[in-house]
Amino acid sequence: MLTILGFAMIATFLVLIMTKKMSPIAALVLIPALFCVAVGQGAQLGDYVIDGVGNLAPTAAMLMFAIVYFGVMIDVGLFDPIVRAILRFCKADPMRIVVGTAVLAAIVSLDGDGSTTFMITVSAMYPLYKRLKMSLVVMTGVAATANGVMNTLPWGGPTARAATALKLDASEIFVPMIPALAVGLLAVFLLAYVLGLRERKRLGVLTLDEALVREPERETVTVGGSGGGSGSGAAVGGTAGGSASGGTGGGGTGRGVRLRKNPASPGSLASPGSGTTDAEQAEGAGDDEEFKGLDPNRPTLRPKLYWFNAGLTVALLTAMIMELLPIPVLFLLGAALALTVNFPHMPDQRARIAAHADNVLNVSGMVFAAAVFTGVLTGTGMVEHMADWVVGAVPDAMGPHMAIVTGLLSLPLTYFMSNDGFYFGVVPVLAEAGAAHGVSPLEIARASLAGQALHMSSPLVPAVYVLVGMAKVEFGDHTRFTVKWAVLTSLVVLGAGILFGTI
Repeated sequence: MLTILGFAMIATFLVLIMTKKMSPIAALVLIPALFCVAVGQGAQLGDYVIDGVGNLAPTAAMLMFAIVYFGVMIDVGLFDPIVRAILRFCKADPMRIVVGTAVLAAIVSLDGDGSTTFMITVSAMYPLYKRLKMSLVVMTGVAATANGVMNTLPWGGPTARAATALKLDASEIFVPMIPALAVGLLAVFLLAYVLGLRERKRLGVLTLDEALVREPERETVTVGGSGGGSGSGAAVGGTAGGSASGGTGGGGTGRGVRLRKNPASPGSLASPGSGTTDAEQAEGAGDDEEFKGLDPNRPTLRPKLYWFNAGLTVALLTAMIMELLPIPVLFLLGAALALTVNFPHMPDQRARIAAHADNVLNVSGMVFAAAVFTGVLTGTGMVEHMADWVVGAVPDAMGPHMAIVTGLLSLPLTYFMSNDGFYFGVVPVLAEAGAAHGVSPLEIARASLAGQALHMSSPLVPAVYVLVGMAKVEFGDHTRFTVKWAVLTSLVVLGAGILFGTI
């Protein structure tokens, strides 16, 4: 009965958020509460929630201070060189932008933390997607899938958990899997290329003015006469709200979009199926968020402290990898130090904290709501019964192929369970079953990594709420779009592992 109710609870939650009948926070709290009562354990609900909150409190603290720390680093310009390099490659071509998103997410994922990867990636790419009217779920889907593949790094979590659970050396698990994981990452880049081509076909080819990535004293281009002063400019279609010299509007930002005709519809600036011209869309883009992460004149920049901030970040990531202190403590100390050095005046510090308070509140609130879900799922015994049922459903004839079975099971199980629950609760049972048929625990451990591309979009992963929250994307929309591509990527990793003989 607990097995059926466990699957029913998860299915109910997913259906409600994907159909937008409930918000994720409400669903994470109310659905498990109702099911806890349904299994006759309503009296223990408080204990389950407190246990869940206690288990996730360090994660919530880590996310809170990580958001503040990396928010400050973005404010002061630490990542601007990376952003400029990516944008020089992108050139506002939708295909290049999507590929650039995958490349940036993969590079930043080297720190082993999904939350920081999503914060940096979204902060860099969101304004560009928004201004060019690109699909934001493409950005979140590509970033989550790329991070999922890179999450298998030994310091990322799953590999270390598999090694601990099966008493193996992490390097023996990870190193032979590098070729398969590389193929998985190439699959993500190919996916980004295909999705980018689809966006290019939908939007046409747009060219963003190079002023976005050049030094501020160089040429600036404005749309619709919004530029101020006498800066040079280019009119869209020859009629951009005045003269081609940038119009007469005062107080402009000096940033804008230069558009060229959509090759799919010669003689017209209309995007396919949009009903409006690109010039009209660009003029309407004034309501969108500005290129805050790219503005070379923003007052929060601290160019003289660039190498201090770079060194602090490297030291922080090094300490994380070496596990010198718990990660929440490291980010707490790092955020305090970054604020103090970069913004020594109290009003400035308060302003920076307030600027990131919205993200902090949204993410931490989601994490504590998820604590109710995981607390009930674990406390009532649903997780244990679900895992036993899945393992028991594997036919004896599949025993010699338990590594492949583990890889296939890792997709749904790491999506519906936490990594802790899967690696410490399920993988040892699968390894024991495999050992009875001569399957090495190393093969089981390697195969268990295959589902990580899908795991990073699980509603039980706190980092995914950072991603969708900062990108202003509904979790249900992200799930509907991403799951199919993440499953495909996971299967590619599994297939490559089998092909290379590591699984």
